[in-house]
Amino acid sequence: MNKKTNILWYVADQMRCDSMAHMGNMASITPNLDTLAEEGVSFRNAYCQNPVCVPSRCSFLTGLYPHTTGHRTMHYLQREEEPNILKVMKENGYEVIWIGRNDVISGGKSKSDYCDMYFDGFDQIEKSQAENGNTTFPRFNISLEMPEIMKEKNQKYSFYLGKIVEEDRAHSFDWNCITSALDYLERRRKEPDAKPFFIYCTLIFPHPPYCCEEPWFSSIDRSKLPPRRPDVETLTNKASILTSIREKQCLKDWTEAQYDEMRAVYLAMTSRFDHQFGLLADKLKEKKLYDETSIFVFSDHGDYTGDYGIAEKCQNSFEDPLSNIPLLIKPAKQFLVKPGISNTLVELLDLPATVADMTGIELGYKQFGRSLVSVLAGEKIHKDAVFCEGGRLHEEIQAMEPEHGPDSIYWPRISSQHDEGPTHTKATMIRMGNMKYTMRLYEMDELYDLETDPMETCNVIDDNNYQEVLVQMKQRLLRYFLETSDYVPSKMDKR
Repeated sequence: MNKKTNILWYVADQMRCDSMAHMGNMASITPNLDTLAEEGVSFRNAYCQNPVCVPSRCSFLTGLYPHTTGHRTMHYLQREEEPNILKVMKENGYEVIWIGRNDVISGGKSKSDYCDMYFDGFDQIEKSQAENGNTTFPRFNISLEMPEIMKEKNQKYSFYLGKIVEEDRAHSFDWNCITSALDYLERRRKEPDAKPFFIYCTLIFPHPPYCCEEPWFSSIDRSKLPPRRPDVETLTNKASILTSIREKQCLKDWTEAQYDEMRAVYLAMTSRFDHQFGLLADKLKEKKLYDETSIFVFSDHGDYTGDYGIAEKCQNSFEDPLSNIPLLIKPAKQFLVKPGISNTLVELLDLPATVADMTGIELGYKQFGRSLVSVLAGEKIHKDAVFCEGGRLHEEIQAMEPEHGPDSIYWPRISSQHDEGPTHTKATMIRMGNMKYTMRLYEMDELYDLETDPMETCNVIDDNNYQEVLVQMKQRLLRYFLETSDYVPSKMDKR
């Protein structure tokens, strides 16, 4: 019988798939992730199930789609009776170590049901009964330097901050998380009967604001950046949420050099994330744990980073910069693997099923993910379609999210979500092969041929040449909702 594999989930926040060098980005510097792709599998076509943090995390920690349990906003977190892979692993004899971001469990609730140890990213103190910390923008004792090229432009809603020139690293969230993980690996029990571990290490970078310290800040060659997607006002039949955010973020007078500076700093943040992963990989090798640990590296969703003339993210649009995320899996040595880049369509929702398959654990509830173990071994057929969803109905006030005033950097996006026009329309994206279709309430649907239009600039929803495939995708979308909606909880109520 195979020994139970250790599990490491190393999670970025708001990282795009195309931010890695091995995915073809000539400006990117990600040597550790590139090496991991040579040892395991990096999925070119991995998709999150919602393009913002909370719904995405509620999905990949359960194997349930956001609509199944109603997780469509940033402010409706997991309920106590809902399943969670961390809870399942703890109940099945794993030592579960939760480090960093939450965005899943409500404030003040103990994490003792989900993990054996919790490190919140604000310090290195073990917290088994810790309160939730919502760590969206923790910055401690930080000073910044704005490059000359950016000083003359309106930065208010751009999320651009520049170079970190001085930071108390002992009180820096991501560095604290890495220190906590390294410390745990250093001091964990080495006895033969020691529990296998599940480390859920979830950082902030490269989530905006866009800022980074040296040596990463200056390491990105701005001249090697790939082309930026065209500004949304130059395109037709795009989602109105993009136009609304674009109008309010005040980036229309930016030059390409200034957009390049934003994009370069984002890649610098990604490079630091890569460096910190390298520290963990080296520690696993030092402690002779690397071969017996299955490593998963991924992000909850992506980031526009200047594409379509927009910074940050959007709650109900599904272009690849937001929905196509990195997913790399290096399985433990006991599993077969065909290393390299896979073009297979996969979803973050597949992760709990994959962990269960690797560890021999029963999840104990109905979920919709499928194990990727056979795909790691070289099987090319996995799913015929992948999905991402978001938005709300008219008058669905509870899904608007609390309003931010104009002083908030989030005002352009959140105020657009409060518009009762079409901008925050409920929508669902399906990708099949190289076709991507988005069904929207209240406004025009979208259809893109990613083979001929990888930047998603030409909506072919009315093109007669695509009507047959459109009918097929609508039928598949109907089946998707029939299969995954109206979820019955596993716990029955007393009559």
